[in-house]
Amino acid sequence: MTAPAGKVLHVQKVAGISGSEAHLLQLLPGLRERGWDLDFLMLHEDEPGAWEFARALRDRGVPLDDVRLRADVDPIAYAEVGAFLARRRPRILHTHLVHADVYGQIAGAMVRTPLRLSTKHGFNWFREGRFFGLADRSVASLAHVHIAISQGLARYLAEMEGFDETGFEIVHYGIAARDGVTPFAGSQPRLLCVGRLIPVKGHLVLLRALAQARARVPELALDVAGSGPLEPALRAFARELGLGDAVRFLGYVSPVQSAIEDASAVVVPSLGEGFGMVALEAMERARAVIASAVGGLPEIVAHGETGLVVPPGDAEELAEAMVTLASDPRRAVAMGEAGRRRALETFTQERSTAAIEALYRRELDKASS
Repeated sequence: MTAPAGKVLHVQKVAGISGSEAHLLQLLPGLRERGWDLDFLMLHEDEPGAWEFARALRDRGVPLDDVRLRADVDPIAYAEVGAFLARRRPRILHTHLVHADVYGQIAGAMVRTPLRLSTKHGFNWFREGRFFGLADRSVASLAHVHIAISQGLARYLAEMEGFDETGFEIVHYGIAARDGVTPFAGSQPRLLCVGRLIPVKGHLVLLRALAQARARVPELALDVAGSGPLEPALRAFARELGLGDAVRFLGYVSPVQSAIEDASAVVVPSLGEGFGMVALEAMERARAVIASAVGGLPEIVAHGETGLVVPPGDAEELAEAMVTLASDPRRAVAMGEAGRRRALETFTQERSTAAIEALYRRELDKASS
């Protein structure tokens, strides 16, 4: 089916390649392959990770322009974004994350871009600020279509900021299948946690749970992949809990699939999560997942089938889930196999791209009728 005529412009502030950026690296080339005339405008603060993303996107055939932000509120950048939109005159403007909403949606409304969409990607503590919700809803009112990457995130935005949960279109992230999947073959149960070492990722709860679980399964071990400001405190806490030999801090790991394949199961103990891409990556590699019941994680992990879902921040329940999988390797393998089937049936990148395209077509049809 031929894509409608007219430019599509996606906008996001980029500092590195994380969940939303990895999503765009798949989504945008996919839309271009479907015939959409699509460009990307990158807002950035000149971070090395932003240029890594820019190279990766251009390598996938997506044209990219950039605007540098000198501050969170940068009048010069506002003028540059507005001038860019006035020159390009896209038919569709699609913004991602807070900065792109603020700069892009305001500029898009000023130059009267016909169709404006906004995708909310993540959980952020700053959303709980007293005035942030009012400001975010005010900017969001400029978009014609609101997208959330999970129903859990839509619910969180309704609770924290006063959005209408039913007003969001839900479009999950997708994942591409890779070959060479093998079951865990190690003799020692080894868990993996992947994520930045920041409070919201739940590493303190994870270490407490591991200490409790090892009282029943002494051979249980944990790998922690990721870097961040909490690393010294987490290392000290692990020693305090007597976990010095049981926990390995791997630092930043790329590609993450290599670390997943070394694990018998993957743990996602987050206290807040917009989607939970690590869980999906683990399932694609046929690994069972233990995940907190926050954000999109309960939508990804089928409790009792592809893994175990536990209350967020509950070290006792998390420890019980660890013991359950470590004590029954065959069940963990079966859950991993079921997880791969679920990932490749329900959370494909093709499905995610098709859902965005369907929204574009639906809204363009409404505008022309």
